[in-house]
Amino acid sequence: MNQGLSPAWWTGLILQSPGPVIFRLGPVSYKWYGVMILLGFLSAAFAALRISRRWGYTEGQVLAGALSCFAGGVVGARLYYVALCWSYFSRHPAEIMATWGGGMAIHGAIIGGPLAGAIFCRISKIPFLVACDIGGSVFALGQAIGRWGNFFNSEAFGQPVPLYFPLKLFIPVECRPAAYHNVSFFHPTFLYESLWDLGLFLILYFLLVERLKRWPGVCFLTYLAGYSLGRLLIEPLRLDSVLFHGMPAPILASASGLIVALLGIGILLCRYRCQKQDGLPVGAKAQQD
Repeated sequence: MNQGLSPAWWTGLILQSPGPVIFRLGPVSYKWYGVMILLGFLSAAFAALRISRRWGYTEGQVLAGALSCFAGGVVGARLYYVALCWSYFSRHPAEIMATWGGGMAIHGAIIGGPLAGAIFCRISKIPFLVACDIGGSVFALGQAIGRWGNFFNSEAFGQPVPLYFPLKLFIPVECRPAAYHNVSFFHPTFLYESLWDLGLFLILYFLLVERLKRWPGVCFLTYLAGYSLGRLLIEPLRLDSVLFHGMPAPILASASGLIVALLGIGILLCRYRCQKQDGLPVGAKAQQD
């Protein structure tokens, strides 16, 4: 496939993965994907500590809650992916929990993380919506860093771009779809989403989380709306979307997430307005949930 002509002096910025493996120790391979996921989690947890101290929670509570959500997120991300690709995993059941080989879906983490967090909050008697807001203000940071695991794996890339395109990702032949074996450069959609997530984190963490504190749950739903909107804009560029009944599953999940988030924000704000009219502190019920 012809990718167009360009002046010899102009190649733009080319991104190319050094490979998925950092080093090997005997039969064990240590991969960049796992390192980026771990760095994303640690960065998000550290950022959450700063807010939590101001809101009156201990480091032990935050770290225990973060580990619970992380575990739930990993399990949710894997099970969600397995469910979408069940036609394959039903024939290879031994690979269902082989997360080291890739195959995680962030929408599953968005479901699994809060579910595990709800159980932790119930046991620890921490207000669930308040905990969601703390997590929602930092989750995008973890995603922004974790997306770079896709870079090292040469995955989550977009459609082909011409040689003169200012920013492009080189994909090895073995990682390209069959229809694009003669194409070298693609949209770095992993980078687009990483930058979107970083911007979302900066807005939520430095501008909104404290301002929205009076309305528990709204910050988390704002995160969900922001992430879903970004994914809806970026996902159509990708070539490797998992399909669900002929439609890209991430687009369906993101559209659903955006609708749920906007409806949820409206419901919560109406609820808090009614509390104010009844003479109760805004968010008083949510502080006890």
